[in-house]
Amino acid sequence: MAALHKTIYIGPFVHCATLTELDVCPNGTIGVSEDGKIAFILRDRQERQVPQGQGWEEARIVRIQDHGFFFPGFIDTHIHASQYPNAGVFGSSTLLDWLNTYTFPLESSFKHLDKAARVYNRVVARTLSHGTTTACYYATIHVPATNLLADICQSRGQRAFVGRVCMDRMSPEHYQDESTETAIRDSQACIDHVKQIDPHFDLITPIITPRFAPSCTPESLTALGHLHQRTGVPIQTHIAENKPECALVQELFPESKSYTDVYDSFGLLTPKTILAHCIYLSEEEQHLIRTRDSKVSHCPASNTALSSGTAKVRQLLDNGLTVGLGTDVSGGYTPSILAQAREALFVSRHVAMTEGSQAKLSVEEALYLATRGGAQVVGLADRIGGFEVGMDWDAQMVTLSEVSEKSDELDQGVGPVEIFGGEEWGVKIAKWVYTGDDRNTAAVWVKGRLVHSRGMFKA
Repeated sequence: MAALHKTIYIGPFVHCATLTELDVCPNGTIGVSEDGKIAFILRDRQERQVPQGQGWEEARIVRIQDHGFFFPGFIDTHIHASQYPNAGVFGSSTLLDWLNTYTFPLESSFKHLDKAARVYNRVVARTLSHGTTTACYYATIHVPATNLLADICQSRGQRAFVGRVCMDRMSPEHYQDESTETAIRDSQACIDHVKQIDPHFDLITPIITPRFAPSCTPESLTALGHLHQRTGVPIQTHIAENKPECALVQELFPESKSYTDVYDSFGLLTPKTILAHCIYLSEEEQHLIRTRDSKVSHCPASNTALSSGTAKVRQLLDNGLTVGLGTDVSGGYTPSILAQAREALFVSRHVAMTEGSQAKLSVEEALYLATRGGAQVVGLADRIGGFEVGMDWDAQMVTLSEVSEKSDELDQGVGPVEIFGGEEWGVKIAKWVYTGDDRNTAAVWVKGRLVHSRGMFKA
């Protein structure tokens, strides 16, 4: 990749100060050094000057578009890269039927690398276009295709956790691990590949990926727990997504106290574990997850599409759990985390209809889950999710459309968020969350490198 240059970003910036509070700087200046990290932040460029010396006089300048702002990159804590062609295709299926009808046939085709390359290049490009700077990807059981996904993420500059899916039962015979030994061997091969292309996991990180407890034998889960202990590589899996699944886990693991206890008993419930869905967790299970400091990926669009249920996010937060957002493509219909923030708001309102208004999430809270919450989930809270000196410049430029007094036709090539003048920042942000899409994302940077831009953007 080409060397980076010192760059100064001028214009409004917005990020989450806390779970419930946005920090809005209308006249900001942010300097990003050659290593892609934020070197300085000026909150009022009219009163303060860019630091003198150290080459900042020759720095490149990026100015915000009118009515736009810089915002941290989104973090997708749960997405199946291999399922992208099926986005929006879930019919009337529930989870277990959907896996057999749609998912396993598609994923098994990734034994063909040309198919994998076509899909993986597309899904990485699309997630970047939606402002996703970090993604936790599930691949397939295939080592070459999983390694290809890691290569594509690195070449396109997206920060990614890439996991080879492990499963040795309850899946088609031609699409499952032959044995516990092959599951560990192949998972280790994918870990070794990432170590080869990114020795310090600066951009790409391998992640141990048991699909979910029903698809793994106790022997496989035991071995994966040992692999985690030996390598320190993080873990991602599913838990308590729908009621038939929970009943199946109880049947398959009768000696375990709960679904959560299954993972805990095999050494897979740790501070580096990401648990997707978490809809049907008892208070005891939530306490255990908090005790182990494991993390939660909330996937509201998928949970609704597959009629899985409504996760009680307010309860999870109140019980001290760390929560981020996941698109869960292709159970989820879109690779947009902005859409997930919107869906999370709507799901919380459906919960509130029966459990009281305290269940509602605010716009600020949804954006926190999409950024700082996600950063905590993936273990990178000190590097991404906000704008602070020393953090990586993982950011997106969001542009909003001004409707002029003489405008009598729809503008072409601009995003759908319309500004009529006089809106306060809280209103602008809410309009973006509820009505925006990828057309509002003019540019995206990861570690200071431009990884996506639309025609309207000029650096």
